Amino acid sequence: MRALMTGAVLAAVFGLAACSPSEEATAPPPKKSQARQAVFYQGQEQIVSITSASVASSETPGTIVLKVDGVGASDGYTDTSFKPRIYAGPPADGIYEVDVVATRPATATSQTPTPIHIEGAWNPNYPERVKGVKFIAQTNDTTAMLPAK
Repeated sequence: MRALMTGAVLAAVFGLAACSPSEEATAPPPKKSQARQAVFYQGQEQIVSITSASVASSETPGTIVLKVDGVGASDGYTDTSFKPRIYAGPPADGIYEVDVVATRPATATSQTPTPIHIEGAWNPNYPERVKGVKFIAQTNDTTAMLPAK
């Protein structure tokens, strides 16, 4: 009986030693978004991926110019636009999120991923609070900061 108890204690000690938190490298959890998606219109969807993005102040007061180069799932995507996400209050870090969307074609002639360029003006409710914009696609996202004034 004593040998059985000693064996159980040793197994427990070695089992716990294998689970030592100092040996495991854990990544921090991803930052949870405080925004929710706006409703997409029928046929709209996020583009597949974003290759580059930029944000610039516009000559029109209170307006920001958004530019994205990315990839659509096929050729024929139309009505490209940005859908700002909805916030209950302003984000603490000043980085607002937008979905990069386009209307998919009724019938695509090719299922080959196609480059897509999207450019548009955005008039946020409180432009002085915007420090940057996080652009979100199906497979990735990228953040572009406003240049210093």
